[in-house]
Amino acid sequence: MKLIVIDMQKALMDDELYHLESLKENVRRIIETARENGIEVIYVQHDAGPGTGFSAGDEAFEIADEVAPRSGEKVFVKKINSCFGCGDFTAYLEEAKDDTLMIVGLQTNFCIDATVKSAFERGYHVIVPEGTNSTFDNPYMTGETTCAYYFNEVWPELFAECVSLDEAVALMNGKPLSDPDE
Repeated sequence: MKLIVIDMQKALMDDELYHLESLKENVRRIIETARENGIEVIYVQHDAGPGTGFSAGDEAFEIADEVAPRSGEKVFVKKINSCFGCGDFTAYLEEAKDDTLMIVGLQTNFCIDATVKSAFERGYHVIVPEGTNSTFDNPYMTGETTCAYYFNEVWPELFAECVSLDEAVALMNGKPLSDPDE
């Protein structure tokens, strides 16, 4: 399993983001659990291009301090929604030959959704922990409704295994999702 942390960048860590504080805490918990269990944590940043204020060298482009990578952790840069649009990222995962990806980050209805579906199309087993992705309100749905829609309606059964935060932690700790003794 590899943990993919997507677009947790300073520009997007805004108070208007749905459940910002719990998102930061949940992602931090997932990252810490991955590190404790020797699961590789891979970061991906979105680069909107020079002059946008959201590009390499801009403060807004940097990964938020609360979830920042440690020295030696891989960081890839993408220019489109799906992480698989970054050739180096795609090649790295193919070379690693690990078929399970846990995906967390921003934004649910853009880069997370595109990456979940792209990973599925490439044959990866995708796991999305509840409360570890978020988005902003849009003209059609609140951030809360958007997150619930993707987690409960779009991804399950076809594109990803959607699990609770505790189930994700248990998986990373090497425990099965359902314990027959319970």
